[in-house]
Amino acid sequence: MRAEARIDLDAIRDNIAAIRARVGSAAVMSVVKSNAYGHGMVPSARAARAGGATWLGTAVVEEALALRAAGDTGRLLTWLWAPGDAFEDAVRADVDISVSGAWALREVVAAARAAERPARVHLKADTGLGRNGCTPADWPALVDAALKAQADGTVEVVGLWSHFACADEPGHPSVPAQLGEFVAMLAHAEGRGVTPEVRHMANSPATLLLPDTHFDLVRVGLAGYGLSPVPEVGGPADFGLRPAMTLAANLAGVKRVPAGHGVSYGHAWIAPAETNLALIPTGYADGIPRHASNVGPVLVAGRRRTIVGRVAMDQFVVDLGDDEASAGDEAILFGPGDRGEPTAEDWAAAIGTISYEIVTRIGARVPRIHTGTGAS
Repeated sequence: MRAEARIDLDAIRDNIAAIRARVGSAAVMSVVKSNAYGHGMVPSARAARAGGATWLGTAVVEEALALRAAGDTGRLLTWLWAPGDAFEDAVRADVDISVSGAWALREVVAAARAAERPARVHLKADTGLGRNGCTPADWPALVDAALKAQADGTVEVVGLWSHFACADEPGHPSVPAQLGEFVAMLAHAEGRGVTPEVRHMANSPATLLLPDTHFDLVRVGLAGYGLSPVPEVGGPADFGLRPAMTLAANLAGVKRVPAGHGVSYGHAWIAPAETNLALIPTGYADGIPRHASNVGPVLVAGRRRTIVGRVAMDQFVVDLGDDEASAGDEAILFGPGDRGEPTAEDWAAAIGTISYEIVTRIGARVPRIHTGTGAS
């Protein structure tokens, strides 16, 4: 093993089950976009289904079609569309399609006619995030156009939804403002005759902290993989979650160097005294942030160490001091923290980012080793 990401599918299953237990009558969507936040999309999706997720969510249609090709037949929503995307393939595969504007509705209608079956659509409201979604000003026209398409038999309006901007910041004034806007936009759509199967707004932080946002369905991404979306409120264990990914590597070498010896490009670190250096064969090509240079934490030889020098494309160095280790010994970059290893949140804190980025960026040449919940 040079490096591997070990994925505990039982943890994903149990995380979804724990979330399912806290949301009452709301259904749970497991968001498996971006290779399930780096955890491996198809195995993670199956584990989430085993934990009680009755919906899956993906950003792009290629992800949704890959799930269908792998045998998933449950409810599945895809929301990030561009003109010319594979709308017809999605309709044929019974993938629910998010519609944020008139252009998308036109493409969905054309796809449904070509596929000779109605498309299942979720109308997305921009309640203040300012990304995808229909603005309140344009909402009446979109609702009316969708209802006309439904009357014509080309679409079924099965969902109404929105997304929070700041649900991970408890007390942020945008949260009640967005919720109020969503309720108003729901009322308008339902008053015009829309009878959705699901109304949904809650992401992971809202699912954990804001029960009045749960509606009929919650969408959980990060929390399903056992990481806290609100670390300032509580860690994974505080919400009954367990991190599913452990990133490990074998040392590629250990050597003794004298005081004054420089390390890696630019000599951003110079040994202040004679010391042992361990080489870890992963770098920014594998998703190790270059910003982790001189700050990233790693467990080696039973103790937490710190990266010294710059993270290179394929490798980085940690300082062992007078402790000893050998080539082939295991280094744990992050994991659940059970053995004293850093967590993804520790990495995020060290480099000034979020744990979402830490796990999602792990590159394709790092194999995913799946265990539990039917992993072969």
